[in-house]
Amino acid sequence: MLSLMSQKKPTKRERKFSFSFQFCLSKSKRTVRHLSLKIMPSITFLKSLTINPSRLKTFLLILSLFLVLYVFFYPHPPPPPPPIPRASDSPLTRRHVLFAIASSSNSFPRRKPYLRLWYSPNSTRAFAFLDRAVDGDDTVPPVVVSGDTSKFPYTFRGGLRSAIRVARVVKEVVDRDEEGVRWYVFGDDDTVFFVDNLVKTLAKYDHDRWFYIGGNSESYEQNLKYSFDMAFGGGGFAISHSLARVLARVLDSCLLRYSHLYGSDARVFSCLAELGVGLTHEPGFHQVDMRGSLFGMLSSHPLSPLVSLHHLDALEPIFPDINKTQAIKHLFEAVNVDPARILQQTVCYDRSNSLTVSVAWGYAIQVFNGNEFLPDLLSLQRTFVPWRRSVTVDASRYMFNTREYPKDPCKRPVTFFLESIVPDKSGVWSYYTRHLVKECVTPNAIKNLKGIRVFSKKLELDIEQMKSPRRQCCGILPSFNESMVIDIRQCGVDELISMHI
Repeated sequence: MLSLMSQKKPTKRERKFSFSFQFCLSKSKRTVRHLSLKIMPSITFLKSLTINPSRLKTFLLILSLFLVLYVFFYPHPPPPPPPIPRASDSPLTRRHVLFAIASSSNSFPRRKPYLRLWYSPNSTRAFAFLDRAVDGDDTVPPVVVSGDTSKFPYTFRGGLRSAIRVARVVKEVVDRDEEGVRWYVFGDDDTVFFVDNLVKTLAKYDHDRWFYIGGNSESYEQNLKYSFDMAFGGGGFAISHSLARVLARVLDSCLLRYSHLYGSDARVFSCLAELGVGLTHEPGFHQVDMRGSLFGMLSSHPLSPLVSLHHLDALEPIFPDINKTQAIKHLFEAVNVDPARILQQTVCYDRSNSLTVSVAWGYAIQVFNGNEFLPDLLSLQRTFVPWRRSVTVDASRYMFNTREYPKDPCKRPVTFFLESIVPDKSGVWSYYTRHLVKECVTPNAIKNLKGIRVFSKKLELDIEQMKSPRRQCCGILPSFNESMVIDIRQCGVDELISMHI
């Protein structure tokens, strides 16, 4: 009794909490019973749907029927039309390139033989810009008379005001708004272009972007005087159509600011520099700021397509015993057969006779006694002299590696010049004959050698190969007396061009 009385009565708060707990517990039980009543029929129904093979087959047939009805009768939207290709997506061709040639009424008649070598009215688009009208013909570019430039100042002492007129050719040719032009190419009337090679070179670049493409002078002094970042106009340069249109709009204002400059190419370069555009160098453009014999340069041409040659009037004929025009025309006999391969240097070795043979395809072959390392043959023999006659001749005057060319003909390699070229279904045969300067003592292996025949496949390079070119290899047939046969081919993956393996 005492223990019962000693127990405390629950407080009001504790009684309230106990009631709430009992209520929640009761409510939870009711909820569980309610859910059980709801779920049990579903479980019973699912148990009734036990899938057997017969029911599964029926289900799949019905599903297939619904899918077929959906495919045939549901209104699907039509597929989007294929994208229309831009005209600029097509491969670059000759017709996409427009040449603007700077000339004059005095020089144009004399330079027609050069122009006829590369210009074709059926495939080449070009205009010749002159100071006044002259008689033309269909074998050379149509003549356009340049606009008046008297309002532009020219302050270079001793220079020629015609530099302003020539610079404005850029604007005047763009303002003609010729259809389908992707590239504008500028050069002089004594610049010989190799058009197919130029087209392949430009195809590496996007004409919808701003490009200014060309080459420096070969003369260190000329670059130092004018600019190492300028494309020299005689060698020619190319401007993409998108950049040319902008340049044409602002060129006249630049001509007012650069009255102190000497040449037209310097004015164009300065205006492009103000637009923020730099030169993209391509080694195939040749200003040829040299005099004398071009043999050393042509026989060791860079590993890139030949694009242009300038100043041919100031040089000796590139082939012996014929005049300058005939010599260039003879070179074009090979150019017209395989333009991409012209002047490409290929070196092969005759190990049994210890001979080194350097082939400048379509031009000349040199046979050296003994082992000449390939890197040494890539440097140019100094058969030429600097552009300025007063300058001392030495290796530092040029923008490339050079080596001596012996004054004594008997110390030079035996040289064979192109005689003829014959293409057939299997490839191209080119024939080279020995050039004798004087009687010299030569190795027995080549003492009686009179001619060399070279077989090659036409060089077809795609854009990727143009971006990363590789020199080709060649082999010499093992036995020869008066006639050597050389086969030019692709090098093996790990093949080295050397005398000793």
